[in-house]
Amino acid sequence: MNQETFNNYIKAGRIAAIARDYGKSLIKVGAGLLEVTEKIEEKIIALGGEFAFPPQISLNDIAAHYCAAPNDKTVFKEGDVIKLDIGVHINGFIGDTALTVVLSTDEKLNLLAEASKEALNSALRIIRPGVTLSELGRTIHAEITKRGFAPIRNLSGHGLGKFIIHDKPSIPNFDTGSKEELVEDQVIAIEPFASTGAGIIYESSNPTLFSVKERKPVRSPMTRAVLKDLEAYNGLPFTLRWIVKKHGLGKASFALRELKNMGVLREYPPLPDRAHGIVSQAEHTVIVKDKPVITTMLEED
Repeated sequence: MNQETFNNYIKAGRIAAIARDYGKSLIKVGAGLLEVTEKIEEKIIALGGEFAFPPQISLNDIAAHYCAAPNDKTVFKEGDVIKLDIGVHINGFIGDTALTVVLSTDEKLNLLAEASKEALNSALRIIRPGVTLSELGRTIHAEITKRGFAPIRNLSGHGLGKFIIHDKPSIPNFDTGSKEELVEDQVIAIEPFASTGAGIIYESSNPTLFSVKERKPVRSPMTRAVLKDLEAYNGLPFTLRWIVKKHGLGKASFALRELKNMGVLREYPPLPDRAHGIVSQAEHTVIVKDKPVITTMLEED
């Protein structure tokens, strides 16, 4: 990894971390999910970052992929367990980080948040070249299960590449038996999820998160105009709300529907726990070295 690439990863991680902690400070009973999301977006832009993906704020049994819809009326309430997931890139190099906010004094819910956080911390302590994916999964699994919860088995951490948010390797939240080893300068996101339910998620409906997976010729001038904007994201995810702001709801919906039918778009619907258990999440981005560099951890953390 050359110095320029390293510096880009460091800057992206720092901006993501600042935006994550800023977002955490805004999540309170009575605050609106849409308003908080847009303030986080403004913070990322003000800090000089670009979006690796739209800020995701997923509530309760939804593990991930909830992005505020246009005119979203969701308001945080007492008892909510909220996952805030932030992705920032600098010149395509990504910082990906998440935390859980519990709007309750309920002991079990706070223990759930602790489970994913401590699973992350334990995994970070053993990262170095040569550590196997199996060891990471086993470490994460142990921290979550000893607190009485289930790791989500069909969500995982992942590698990060230039303009690639989910690259190889997949970092499991349980022991898969994989002998694949981490290597020097690999960039990975460690991302434990803990659940009070099944520990398995499924794809629900009404996605507001998409990416362009393949370019194809488009006849409709309206759809072509929207697609031109979407291609500026370099294959990274975007949200319906961003397109509506520029093109209006009718044009945006028409274009996205046509692009979906053509096979141009990939959809990312919200991901609830199969048994609708409550889910927590924690995540940091790491550059693998003998002394790993955690790009999304601030000095005061």
